[in-house]
Amino acid sequence: MIGSMGRERSATFYTAREVADMLKVNIMTIYRYIKKGKIRAHKIGKDFRIDKKDLERFIKATSTT
Repeated sequence: MIGSMGRERSATFYTAREVADMLKVNIMTIYRYIKKGKIRAHKIGKDFRIDKKDLERFIKATSTT
């Protein structure tokens, strides 16, 4: 992605496995969240990639406080 000043900005993406490990849940839970639209993901080949910003939005949306 190109920023407003012409410099490239790189986004951080995680695999479904990395997200599952971070949240300490089973990977199938992440796949269900993706299928239900709770977590936005990009399918690259056979694998999903989750943008760091989308993961942060999901965590914020599920916060109890």
